[in-house]
Amino acid sequence: MSLQELDPKGLIRESYRIEGITSGECRSIFLDWALSIPMDHDNKSAIESLLAHYAPENADHPMTEVLNQGLISMTSPRRRGGWRSRERN
Repeated sequence: MSLQELDPKGLIRESYRIEGITSGECRSIFLDWALSIPMDHDNKSAIESLLAHYAPENADHPMTEVLNQGLISMTSPRRRGGWRSRERN
């Protein structure tokens, strides 16, 4: 998958170009990015590809940290809420 397909709005690319960007701003951009990619795309693979492209030259950038956190949270088990989490008799 190309970078254009991974980041159709260029949000991740632009976040790396913003001097002095904060972690909070990167999280907001990441959320916007995550909501903009098609549902049928594999988010984990997309994040890994973005990290492979941007992280080597930007190891200390807040967006690299946010992308890494996105990978960790994707592999963590999720608790289902609502009626699905209740015991069934």
